Amino acid sequence: MQAEINHTDVDAAAAEAAIRACVRRFYELGGADPLLGPIFEKTISELEPHLEIVANFWSHALLGTTRYQGTPFGVHVNLPVEPQHFARWIEIFRVAAKETMPETLSASAIARAEHMTQCFQSGLSPFKDGEGRPSRVPA
Repeated sequence: MQAEINHTDVDAAAAEAAIRACVRRFYELGGADPLLGPIFEKTISELEPHLEIVANFWSHALLGTTRYQGTPFGVHVNLPVEPQHFARWIEIFRVAAKETMPETLSASAIARAEHMTQCFQSGLSPFKDGEGRPSRVPA
């Protein structure tokens, strides 16, 4: 998995602007989505500070900056997400990244987001139901 992009291949200011645009676009699309929108509305009390935190995370993940020092998994543990939310999250993220980022940066962001999606889903839904689908509770 390619997490960070090669720093010599991208203008840092342009990359930061693209990251911010991607984060904003993702939350525009996600907020309007019938599956994710209610979760966003219920759990994000102030959008602008949240966008700043998420942009700092992606700057750290893609450019190696140090503005984000947390661990995103712990923040998401108690969210009301189910396995079906993960497929929609990554679908919307791919659209936002491709719309707002140069190809090299979007490819790196999407690879990182796909990896995070798998990790979060495994961590939040570690069991399988009777039909083999991810579940929060053992079958």
